[in-house]
Amino acid sequence: MRTEGHDLRHHGDAEVRDDGSALVDLAVNVRADTPPAWLRERIAESLTGLAAYPDGRVARAAVAARHGLPVERVLLTAGAAEAFVLLARALKVLRPVVVHPQFTEPEAALRDAGHTVDRVLLREEDGFRLDPAAVPEDADLVVIGNPTNPTSVLHPAAAIAELARPGRTLVVDEAFMDAVPGEREALAGRTDVPGLVVLRSLTKTWGLAGLRIGYVLAAPETIADLERAQPLWPVSTPALAAAEACVAPRALAEAAHAAHHVAVDRAHLVAGLEKFAADGLRVAGPAEGPFVLVRLPKAHAVRAHLRDLGFAVRRGDTFPGLDEEWLRLAVRDRATVNSFLRALDRAVAPTRR
Repeated sequence: MRTEGHDLRHHGDAEVRDDGSALVDLAVNVRADTPPAWLRERIAESLTGLAAYPDGRVARAAVAARHGLPVERVLLTAGAAEAFVLLARALKVLRPVVVHPQFTEPEAALRDAGHTVDRVLLREEDGFRLDPAAVPEDADLVVIGNPTNPTSVLHPAAAIAELARPGRTLVVDEAFMDAVPGEREALAGRTDVPGLVVLRSLTKTWGLAGLRIGYVLAAPETIADLERAQPLWPVSTPALAAAEACVAPRALAEAAHAAHHVAVDRAHLVAGLEKFAADGLRVAGPAEGPFVLVRLPKAHAVRAHLRDLGFAVRRGDTFPGLDEEWLRLAVRDRATVNSFLRALDRAVAPTRR
């Protein structure tokens, strides 16, 4: 789907398909070396129950307990992407607004459902930070990511809560919030913000993109509307087993530990990137997610050269509000980052002439 030159259905996995399958992947925002062995074993154990229809009650209760909510406020979905489709189909809205740059699937889903979508474009000169006053007062659905993909900006929870209004649904995509140490600025679990809908994904931190598991946290009446729009048994038995496992205390502790490692590895990546300032490279920030957004002259050519050198990075021009000078880089371990920075130096070299 293209709107005004932006391919809303282009995602990072396209960079590592087919001829990109052997590349070092800095294009997909899934934690490396996942899922861990204990989670693979838990999923494998669930396979003995495949003859029965999936029963999501235990996993739903586990997610509810993890956020201190009643089960009526939780809906399990086949990844956060399904939740965007359900919201677009089930909610009766007249003026949906998507705050960009951000993950493009919410707008694509809304357009597919026949909605006319307005955009609020956050500006580079403002650090891609939210100004609640920029959102039209009559918007009855507002979608924003936090931390935002691809900018890696973590908006203050108070600023996002300012967007809440009677009669407005406020959708906050927190797919990467568990990669933020302490999950500061999270709205998941809040029941005092009117119209709040929080989306979470378990595919990023746990490396489960191929399994598809996420969930929605919202008022019971909103959950009921979304559930009616779902097909029967939308979440598979292995995915339910993963959901239950990933919200257990052991998993939450491991995710918190991983978030601190991501912060250290991100700082190393950003420090290395800042050495390219003379080449015109600028890092958007401060970055708070497991990825960084950079602006670089001739980024399209640099990205192609990086592929020749064995590295895949995410093009930025498919995100509304960005153009061909932007690239998104997933945070990886120090050794991988060092190799990437050496490749980037070679890829940028022709532009210095």
